[in-house]
Amino acid sequence: MDAFINYLNSLPDSLIYFFLGLSAFIENLFPPIPGDTITAFGAFLVGIGRLDFFGVYISTTLGSLLGFMSLFWIGGYLGQRFFIEKDYRFFKAKDIVKAEGWFRKYGYFLIALNRFFPGIRSVISIAGGISGLKVTWVILLALISCGVWNMIWIMLGYVLGTNWDTFEAKMSSILMKYNMTILILFIIFIALIILRKKYRRKK
Repeated sequence: MDAFINYLNSLPDSLIYFFLGLSAFIENLFPPIPGDTITAFGAFLVGIGRLDFFGVYISTTLGSLLGFMSLFWIGGYLGQRFFIEKDYRFFKAKDIVKAEGWFRKYGYFLIALNRFFPGIRSVISIAGGISGLKVTWVILLALISCGVWNMIWIMLGYVLGTNWDTFEAKMSSILMKYNMTILILFIIFIALIILRKKYRRKK
């Protein structure tokens, strides 16, 4: 990762913008790729005056949006039946059926918050496509979500200093705490739903 970032920094500005957008795009398709770290590096380059704020913001936001919409269209094209028949290990058939029900109720809300759910962004986009949400609203809400998330990271580039090693350490710490907070809140949310259903059944 460090070698790639050093290589990225040695490129002309136009190619750096391209690779920032490309990494944001690929990160949606293959979540293990550390797209947020590369976006944060773009923010760092803005902070030290190496790149233009709007160039980094537009390239990463468009990359994130296109990556999200690609999986959305794949989900819509393949449909529920494909995923049920395949019954993938991390995307089981029973979960697909449940996800469809959830998306009928809360689909657009989840689309609007997708960038703030690290690790399940891809699931949200695929499930949204399977559920047949309206493309116009999905594009608009996904754009807002990507725009707000990337704005936060780029603004952090101004705040956290001009030394990349220090910046990366602080960024990793912030992201880890954020992910843990989201995970805890998600578990609490699921627990409340389960308790609510049990209460209704008893009643």
